[in-house]
Amino acid sequence: MTARTGGVLPGVLPEGLAEAIRGTADDIATVLRTPAPAGRPADTARLPVPRSTWTVGEAAAHLAQANALMADLAAGQERPYGDGTPGSLAEANEQALAGFGEREPGPLAEMITARADAFLTAVEERDPAESLTTPLGRMRPAVLGSYLLTHMLGHGYDLALALGRPHMLDARRVELTLPFMVEAMPRVTDPAAVAGLTAAFAVRLRSGPSFGVTVTDGAVRTAHEPPARPDCTILTEPVAFLLLGLGRVDPWPVIARGKALGWGRKPWLAPRFPRLFRAP
Repeated sequence: MTARTGGVLPGVLPEGLAEAIRGTADDIATVLRTPAPAGRPADTARLPVPRSTWTVGEAAAHLAQANALMADLAAGQERPYGDGTPGSLAEANEQALAGFGEREPGPLAEMITARADAFLTAVEERDPAESLTTPLGRMRPAVLGSYLLTHMLGHGYDLALALGRPHMLDARRVELTLPFMVEAMPRVTDPAAVAGLTAAFAVRLRSGPSFGVTVTDGAVRTAHEPPARPDCTILTEPVAFLLLGLGRVDPWPVIARGKALGWGRKPWLAPRFPRLFRAP
């Protein structure tokens, strides 16, 4: 038998990822279970989510459904869900929500944590080199875990903002999203935004890892190492990086607050970089 560490087969998920998934799900559940603050409607399920057409109840229901989907994928099940394009994923989300009636924060909090645990249980049995089908193409189990964490952090941030609660993003959790973010970027490129563009980017998280993105006449490639001679180097605070990457904030206010800096032969490309991608 293979020795286990913290309940997860060594090598299936990178160090800290299982804890980040479980902790993020618990933090989201806490946000959903906290009573509405003074001056806010008691029926928090109907509160609007900023920068979204969803309510709190709909966003929480989507998270519960997505965690169940990820658990099924980790178990090796085939679950068709759009064709990988942002439009098809949005349509699949709406169809799934229409067939799922729960909108109350308390029961949804329980589902979110239980289904995150189900994912971790299922992923224990996978071969680390196995290729699993996901809504954004085939991925190894470790990248699928990073995908789950990224998805929960994005919608968890939305819920915390809508309910006036502290969000659950931090530098360590953001670093653990990079395996997914780097792999997914070429799959979520905005064709209009990259058309005709040729440039090499080095992206560095402050006090953290770096990666590279190369655009050649609209074709995007990524690497876990930055290019040797980037046209534009971007240094960003980790939480700001994820919020920019997921379309939760606009670049210029982030730059104005000093949370993202760009330099190199083409420093003017730095504010353009987040807009090269469409968050699914």
